[in-house]
Amino acid sequence: MTELLQIDDLTLRVPGRGPLLHGVSLTVGSGEAVALVGESGSGKSLTTRAALGLFPEQASLTGSVRVDGVDTVTADAGALRRIRRVKASMIFQDPRSGINPVRTVGDFLTETLVRWHGLSKADAAARAVAQLEQVGLPRAAALLDQYPHQLSGGMLQRVMIAAALLDEPELLLCDEPTTALDVTTQAGIVELLREQQQARGMGMLFITHDLGLAASLCERVVVLRGGLVVEEGATADVFRDPRETYTRELLAATPRIDLDRFGDAGGAPDSAGAAGSAGAAGSAGAAGSADGVVPEIVAEGIVKRYRIPGRDDVVALDGVSFALERGGSLGIVGESGSGKSTLARILVGLEEATEGELTIDGTVRPQRPLNTAERRLFAATTQMVFQDPYLSLDPRIAVGRAVSDVVRLHRGQNRTDAERTATELLGRVGILPEHLASRPKGLSGGQRQRVALAKALAASPSMLVLDEATSALDVSVQAQVLSLVEEVRDQFGLTIVFVSHDLAVVSRICEHTLVMQRGIAVEQGRTARILGAPQDPYTVQLLESRPQPLWERELAA
Repeated sequence: MTELLQIDDLTLRVPGRGPLLHGVSLTVGSGEAVALVGESGSGKSLTTRAALGLFPEQASLTGSVRVDGVDTVTADAGALRRIRRVKASMIFQDPRSGINPVRTVGDFLTETLVRWHGLSKADAAARAVAQLEQVGLPRAAALLDQYPHQLSGGMLQRVMIAAALLDEPELLLCDEPTTALDVTTQAGIVELLREQQQARGMGMLFITHDLGLAASLCERVVVLRGGLVVEEGATADVFRDPRETYTRELLAATPRIDLDRFGDAGGAPDSAGAAGSAGAAGSAGAAGSADGVVPEIVAEGIVKRYRIPGRDDVVALDGVSFALERGGSLGIVGESGSGKSTLARILVGLEEATEGELTIDGTVRPQRPLNTAERRLFAATTQMVFQDPYLSLDPRIAVGRAVSDVVRLHRGQNRTDAERTATELLGRVGILPEHLASRPKGLSGGQRQRVALAKALAASPSMLVLDEATSALDVSVQAQVLSLVEEVRDQFGLTIVFVSHDLAVVSRICEHTLVMQRGIAVEQGRTARILGAPQDPYTVQLLESRPQPLWERELAA
């Protein structure tokens, strides 16, 4: 086996800080997949970027990083360009940071094929379309004329994966490439990467916070903590019998589907087993209403159409009905484009339904955009936590002030009292006083998500909608945020709507689950029944798409 990537004793320092990497060593051979796992800030991305010579400005390095025998620490610009264009490709975690927003997707995909591989523009476009189809993108030919802002995050991530594979690299570097993808799309992408790696004899270094995904794809694993390699070895050996306490903590923090959490999963389907009808959809609330529990949400026949000039309407939601009792919790699951986020945005008043009736806390929502007074009144009872907290927090405002401003707006407190309340709320979510003056860019992803949660709680809502609020977090931070959601739900008596593509996370947080496919609620009911005895083939497909460790797959074969 040829060593494609060899990192020896790599230490990286930047002025004013201690070492960010401490003598990191690892290898990736041809035809080999190696997982690099650890918490945010452990040095995973720095180590991977080193293979392409992408070091922080003013960084001081010792050790060596060799790709195809070329040391990227000392290589000149020409050698690095050859490595980046021919030998190694990288899929970045944030696809929007790796693509020029003013050029079309077609320009992005075909440039390397034309300039470095000598293909004609027509042949390059044909190759690009074929690769886009391979990564599961519909209407691939039409995508070539679109711009990045016209694609969803999941679609753009698949474009980036296609671009990396088009270069036919010997070494593929993947930095959380499936974070924005749902489980079915992720399963297809992982299978594609595995097939491409084996067919081409390609080496792959795969960064992920999903240990189940690492186990399903990679033969070896390297565990990083604080820039140090704390454990490495065959994935089966490390995950089944970890030597280090830190590795055991990561494995323990990984969410798993727990069918016993909410009672017996067996038996006949509950009243929510029938998909799509308004009566069946009331499962969560109808059962509660019989016991005198007041529904917080009643949705009847919700339809959402988007009108596109010159084209047919896009139907994002098609007759969705459900009910949820006050203080209950509902998980909304499904693949990208199923209508999950659209439904969540309608629930919080960011969009209005085209048809149907939505009642929140006894008030029927008007089928028109809310005016300023209505929006403010509604925000006092219903708040949302988004997937990317950096985009939902004002980068110019310190986090302490961001929360205190919400307290003043919705609770009517004076500045001094609002600051005191904000400090208490931020403390409850684990933000220390010394961080109150920090702006969002000075916090980690997990800290920003905690601030976003505190900001939502500052309005004293009765309902909290979380849209993929933990999908971008590593497993340990995700476990902390999920524990926090459970804590504030119990403490404040909140009604929780949790949008997620992670069925294990839903099984932990939500008593009830709504399964969406192409805008239709195909199945709904108690979470234990949905995940333990699914009735709809699509729900079965979602469950079967969960990553399966390589050693279990080999035993099954």
